[in-house]
Amino acid sequence: MPAGAALSGGVAGPDALRPLLDAVLAGLADGAALRGGPLPAGGPAGVAALVAAALGDRDHRATSATGEPAEPSGQGHPGEALADDGNHPARGRAGEPAEPDDVLRRLTTLLTRGSADPADPACAAHLHCPPLALAVAADLAVSALNPSQDSWDQAPAATELETALVRDLAALVGYDPATAAGVITSGGTESNLMGLMLSRDHALGRAGGHATELGGLPRDLSPRIFASEAAHFSVQRAAAVLGLGERAVTAVPVDRDLRMDPAALDVLLKEAVGRGETPVAVVATAGTTDTGGIDPLPQLADIAERYGVWLHVDAAYGGGALLSDRLAPLLAGVERADSLSLDWHKLGWQPAPAGVFLVRRAETYAPLARRAVYLNPADDEEAGYPSLLGLSLRTTRRPDAFKIAATLAALGRTGLGRLVDTCHDLAHHAAATVRAHPLLELHTTPVLTTAVFRYRPASGLPADADRVNAALRRRLLTEGRAVVGRTELPGRGPGRVRLKLTLLNPHTTPAQVDALLATVVAAGQAEERDEAERAGEPEGVLEGVPA
Repeated sequence: MPAGAALSGGVAGPDALRPLLDAVLAGLADGAALRGGPLPAGGPAGVAALVAAALGDRDHRATSATGEPAEPSGQGHPGEALADDGNHPARGRAGEPAEPDDVLRRLTTLLTRGSADPADPACAAHLHCPPLALAVAADLAVSALNPSQDSWDQAPAATELETALVRDLAALVGYDPATAAGVITSGGTESNLMGLMLSRDHALGRAGGHATELGGLPRDLSPRIFASEAAHFSVQRAAAVLGLGERAVTAVPVDRDLRMDPAALDVLLKEAVGRGETPVAVVATAGTTDTGGIDPLPQLADIAERYGVWLHVDAAYGGGALLSDRLAPLLAGVERADSLSLDWHKLGWQPAPAGVFLVRRAETYAPLARRAVYLNPADDEEAGYPSLLGLSLRTTRRPDAFKIAATLAALGRTGLGRLVDTCHDLAHHAAATVRAHPLLELHTTPVLTTAVFRYRPASGLPADADRVNAALRRRLLTEGRAVVGRTELPGRGPGRVRLKLTLLNPHTTPAQVDALLATVVAAGQAEERDEAERAGEPEGVLEGVPA
């Protein structure tokens, strides 16, 4: 058998893995050293050329976004450090199999060199955490064993482990573990889809007089979902997938912190009912993607209860606050939600995917029940063999609960809570630095671990601010100096573009946050100087922008 055909499981699996893991670890180190920053320089064209060169495509010519050949970066061919004397890194010479450890080291070096690394303090754009080494090692065990959770006989221990973890997480959010239910998902998008699917079947089945999952959508009903203007786009996507249509989602106004206005929700629900429409769900957000804003959950729960509407809480980001004694009170009222999304690959420091979906009452899961005679035959379940098949939208499903369970066993809620508090402190330090800088403007006080702000150009014009902030971010990406987030506030007209630091690295120091903000300012000043030169203005004409 070829050397690369060894298996990862069985008694011999660990011995087969050891040299390959050494190669991967060496490639991780090599790639990080070659990258030398939070992401590769050169932008999309540079990365495309890097990959092509590493894969042996020496005829590849990088092109710009317009399709024209990209300008040289002055740093030599991006793939030179990885290209060899003619061997293709994935095929060896003349298409013959290559040594597995050599292939892995080369391609891991390529991947690492060409990655945005959330472990770098200057990589702070997205809800994209640097995973704990412990969790990554746990994930390796899952990959090596390759269990699948669609039947007990493919994942005996993993089935029990996920069941126990779901009980613990139900207790964490304030549900009764004895009556709640849930499953590990691929993330908030899947979890939100599940919550809205169950709410659809609950509301429309009750109103239409038949099981929606069996008979389809009643034709004489007008379903409506209520979510804030700052809710995640997956709410609209779920409405489309569920046959309701994106227009079934009613956007509820928000305040400056992007929190849903309860009075506006009450009015919109009253109007919808008055028109004969059927409210399907209220979607509250506990941790908006941009500001980390948390909707007023107790008030929204009261309103949903008054109208008899399903309350789903998207806590994919803010659910991490439950790990912190300091921040957990922000989620007061979450225990009243009918369903809930959590993401441990955000404020949980897990490698993706690590989502969680929970329902307060297990009986509301009924529409997902599924019998497949080759996976969960009734006589097996009667004989005591449990099945998770009816808890998930997926069939084949890896046991992502294992890495979460390993992390909780090692660090506990207290240890993870310290990490949450550290990142919260970093966000407040960033906010203080922004407030103190004359060329920066803070949008709002951080709630969780995100600081939203913008660079203030000399003109002070809203359209100029939008253009310069968008451009400085791309400048930082192209130069490989920083990964900073970009968003737009709700509303219309210019002046809504903002930058954001999503601080999920508990090893980042306040000094490194200050350095990142100084880099943003320098990029903004450089953009203004370049704009002035393109406009033919004399050097130094822009106040506060050094020539």
